[in-house]
Amino acid sequence: MRGRTFMDKFVIIDEAQNLTPKQMKTLITRAGPGTKIVCMGNLAQIDTPYLTEGSSGLTFAVDRFKGWPHSGHITLARGERSRLADFASEVL
Repeated sequence: MRGRTFMDKFVIIDEAQNLTPKQMKTLITRAGPGTKIVCMGNLAQIDTPYLTEGSSGLTFAVDRFKGWPHSGHITLARGERSRLADFASEVL
């Protein structure tokens, strides 16, 4: 990634909850003119042993971009898969 610039691209960073703040910064700072970046993730699904909800790159990015007029943040109120997936997420 280092040395690259994404010009006029739409970049999706999925599973962003598993990135460190440094990895998140490395990806986001590749954005050149006309580029949009969407970070998606679920802090409840962190499966990297050295990350927590507080140390995740996703949390880092949301906190740092809060209040910047060119960014936005959406938290979904419910799961979009199924009742089974929602229940499993709660009890397992």
